[in-house]
This record gives sequence, structure tokens and C-alpha cells, in this order.
Amino acid sequence: MLFTFAGGTGHFLPLVPIARASVAAGHAVAFAGQAGMVAAVEDSGFTAFDSGGPTLLDVSVRTPLLELDMDREVAALRDAYAGSVARERAANLRELCADWRADVVVADEVDFGALVAAESLGLPYATVVTIGSGSFAWRDIVAEPLGILRAEHRLAPDPDLAMLHRYLVLSPFPPSFRNPANPLPPTGHAIRPTFADRPAAEVDVERLVAGRSRPLVYVTLGTIFNLESGDLFERVLAGLSALDVEIVVTVGRELRPETLGAQPPNVHVRQYVPQSALLPACDLSVSHGGSGSVVGALAHGVPMLLLPMGADQPLNAARCDDLGVARVLDAFTATPGDVERAAADVLGDGRYRRNAQRIAAEIAGLPGPELGVRLLEEIVQCGRHRET
Repeated sequence: MLFTFAGGTGHFLPLVPIARASVAAGHAVAFAGQAGMVAAVEDSGFTAFDSGGPTLLDVSVRTPLLELDMDREVAALRDAYAGSVARERAANLRELCADWRADVVVADEVDFGALVAAESLGLPYATVVTIGSGSFAWRDIVAEPLGILRAEHRLAPDPDLAMLHRYLVLSPFPPSFRNPANPLPPTGHAIRPTFADRPAAEVDVERLVAGRSRPLVYVTLGTIFNLESGDLFERVLAGLSALDVEIVVTVGRELRPETLGAQPPNVHVRQYVPQSALLPACDLSVSHGGSGSVVGALAHGVPMLLLPMGADQPLNAARCDDLGVARVLDAFTATPGDVERAAADVLGDGRYRRNAQRIAAEIAGLPGPELGVRLLEEIVQCGRHRET
């Protein structure tokens, strides 16, 4: 089983539980991603191949926060993911699939080059949903560049983009979170999200959550957007610090905690804390609205305050607002006062917590990643039957 992903950590982590369940079932597993992610894959215990695609992880210093522009995000999906990235990855993955003798390809849903490579080799494949809300209008955005790419690989025209869901779609998100205007296809199956936390000092986590007498707030901007957030951390912490709460903020591997300057005693800054250890004790999650951060909070019934900056975050935030599990602020213009008032609203209004707990119950009732493994085995067997 060759697992592939075209982006960064948010595209890699949803694949990990299925990959681990595949290893537990006795299958050979490897990952293929851009060069900047090879070390992260290997640190998670998997064989990793550099399968190309212009790196999307090129930010190394803090940069000003850009005003949200969905046209810019759509262009990135069309011109990069379905264009230049897909073209390079299709060629490289076709060669890798043949050399490694893959039986099935399991791709993140925007790794379009992997789907073209698998189809051109006659391999069955599955896609794993990484954009939780399902709110991008795929066909309108990616049809033209994918049509060109298919023609380059001598594949038949696919005006309905059946390639995106031909065999199997696995969605590690609760069904109610998906935008009703874009439901899962008939080949789609929801599975319970599980979380591939890296180890950390559990004693520190226990100290942060033990014996507290006031609400606990977790602040994160995920793994990719920390350096692109301008002064958002500072504004968020200035607003939250005015409340009678304990605050744990993670700044990621690229930033040092001291970058945020001196903080009051109720603010605890760390580079990383395992979410699965912290979220069960939290009363509020404040984040950028990335799919992983959102589903992590929902799995533990934690309401949210969201400040989307780009990518799929505005779509996830809109869905959270629809479901009554979060307040949403403009990351570019929100003041500390705005943050203070919105956080106080979510903490003080029990409806947010109750709505989040309903989705947590929905998540708990979903089948685990083992279902994904069985379905992958089935599409491989069906392919072999067709060959004979």
C-alpha cells in the first residue's frame, strides 16, 4: 500500500491511522510526499519516498499576516495542486508505483497526480478526505488542468471527474460536519478520526491540567501557519489574558516560546503539546480552523473560537458556525477586545459546548480505521478478479 500526499502535515496526518492499521493487518506500507515532509514521515515510523512536487513548506521566518483572499486559495488549488504539483507528481509516482510494485495507492484528496499515476498503471486507488467541510467546488476549479494532465498520460476524457471517487473515498470526519451541498459520493465511507500525536513530556501536560480551578483554553495555529500569522498570536493572547482562564498555547517547531515575549502567569507557551492529552481537559479551543485542529476539538466535545487565515480554514469555520460549535473572527482585523468578548461568549453560553458534545458522540460511534483497511483489501481483490 503506497500512501501519498501532496501537501504538508495537514495532508499527511489523516493518512497515518489508516496506514498504521494497514501495518497491523500485515500489509507493506510506504509513504510518498514532497521532500520537505520526508523526515516527518520517517519520524512517524514509515518508509518515505521523495516523490516531488514543488515544496509548499518554504516559509522559514515570521511574515506579516495576509488578508484572507479566497481567490488566492482557489488559484493555489487550481494552478498548483491540480497544475504544476500534479504534473510533477504524476510522472514521479508512476515510476515509483512500478518500481515499488504497489498494489494500491491511498492518496490525500488533493494529490491529483497520484490518481492519474495509479489510473495510468491500472492500479486501484483510494482518496482520503483532508478538507473536512467538503466545501470546495472541485469540478469548477480543477476540471480544466486535470483534463490536460489526463490527456498527457493518454487517459480518456473524464468530464465528470469520476477519477476523484472511482474506487473508494475514506473520510475521517463526522458526516454532519460535511457541507450538505457536497455529500460524500456513493463510494465514500466515514471513519472515526484518530490522532497521531508525537510523544511529549506528559508530566508537563499533567502539570498544566492538574488542580486548576478556572477554565482551560488551548491556542494553536496548527503546524504550517505559525510563521505566516504576523502578530495574531500576540493579539489572541492579549485578549484571552484579560479573562479568568488558564491558557496553553503551542507555537510549533519553527518558533521559540520566548518569541512571544513575557506572558502573565496564566499563559503557558510551549512549542508542542499532544492534543489528545490536553483537549479532554479544555473548555475552549482557539485556532485557525484547520481541518485537523477542528476535528480534534470536536472529537472531545470542545467548543471553539476560530480565526481562519487561508487554505480550507474559512470553509471549516463557516461550517462550524452553521453547526453552532464556534464563534468566528476575522484573523486580519480582530483586536484583543474582539477576542476577549468572543471567547467569553463561547465559554459563557452552554449551547456551544452541547453542540460540540453532540458531534463528539457522533464521532465516537463511527467505525475505526480498520474499516478502511478492509475496504482497501476489497478493491485490490476486485482488481485481481477483473484481471483473471
